Amino acid sequence: MIVHSPTETPTFLADNDLPLRGIKVLELSHMIMGPAGGLVLADLGAEVIKVEPLDGDRTRRLKGSGIGYFPVFSRNKQSLAVDLKSSEGQALVRQLALGCDMLVENFRDDSLTQYGLDYASLSAENPGLIYVSLKGFLSGPYKQRTALDEVVQMMGGMAYINGSTGAPQRVAPSVNDILGGTFGVVGALAALNDRQRTGRGRHVRAGLFENNLLLVSQFIAQYQLTGTPPIPMGDKRTPPWGVYDIFDTQDGRVFVAVVSDANWQTFCKDFLPAGWSQDERLRTAIQREAARPWLVPAVAEILKHWKTADLSAALEASGLSFGPIRQPHDLLDDPHLKQGGALIEATMPCGTQVATAALPIEFDGQKVGKRLDPQPIGAQTHGILRGLGLDDARIAKLVDQGVVAV
Repeated sequence: MIVHSPTETPTFLADNDLPLRGIKVLELSHMIMGPAGGLVLADLGAEVIKVEPLDGDRTRRLKGSGIGYFPVFSRNKQSLAVDLKSSEGQALVRQLALGCDMLVENFRDDSLTQYGLDYASLSAENPGLIYVSLKGFLSGPYKQRTALDEVVQMMGGMAYINGSTGAPQRVAPSVNDILGGTFGVVGALAALNDRQRTGRGRHVRAGLFENNLLLVSQFIAQYQLTGTPPIPMGDKRTPPWGVYDIFDTQDGRVFVAVVSDANWQTFCKDFLPAGWSQDERLRTAIQREAARPWLVPAVAEILKHWKTADLSAALEASGLSFGPIRQPHDLLDDPHLKQGGALIEATMPCGTQVATAALPIEFDGQKVGKRLDPQPIGAQTHGILRGLGLDDARIAKLVDQGVVAV
């Protein structure tokens, strides 16, 4: 059953229309990269079983900027709480993996090998298994290193280009974790399609560092083409367009982008004094870029008299690109996101409700939504073990032995 608030008017795919319905996934993951990949598969309709320690995934207990990880990446997943360090726990998870289509993990390579849960061991008995390993680094000298999103941002140039000279600054969202997990899913779906032809699965690997490389590759290409290192965002950079800046208003700030000659004529007609459109100094984009030292302050003097809402409405009516400057929590009241179903209410195990982001995808105009809230630790353990053929007495014994939690 798809859940949305009464203020939204979206349409969601019915459960039996979800594209990955019938696909069974075992998620052996922690923190962000693995759970992000599992979330994409779960939202698309796969049955995702998240294996957690007996005391739960540690993101359940994070505070500060990490407090949002669990509610954002845990919907539509079942929770199996098991002690993977015990031989009985390993055997149960192995039995479960042998009946799955996919396994998603983001542990160190040797961690799961010692449990018999590595690709070579599992694919020998389940040749159709698609095994998705989400790692810090792919093949190369760094392959065995441990990495975090911030680590690869620092060593991969992202923090440099995002900060200022001498003061690198990480990008606040966990962009490499989230996109890296998503690329792992892209590989998994390609392998799933290939399995229809060959009957065999594949070992898919995605890396944080290599993901970071893709994200900064435009700046690498810029250097190769110009011979000049790009200027960090925190320094006084020079955009390629004359009007491409944040401008103060009476009550806030708005980013305005005028990126073509046609845009410029529209901007002159709707926002600037008469005669600007005929100024020969501003006729082309190259001329306007060269005129930035006086053009930007002149435009700023005009736009500062607008109120943010009025300027935004006028820019939208003109068809120009713009964006009012907002904080992340302001998006909770964004009418487009609310009415379009992009915000999905998740009820936490403690009863607290949190609005989370839907996948930014539509199928024939319909989004994929929520089938299951983030679950209490081990909420589905009993049912999953019954599905493996264990009776209630055996399950109760495993609970008493500290192998599983229900």
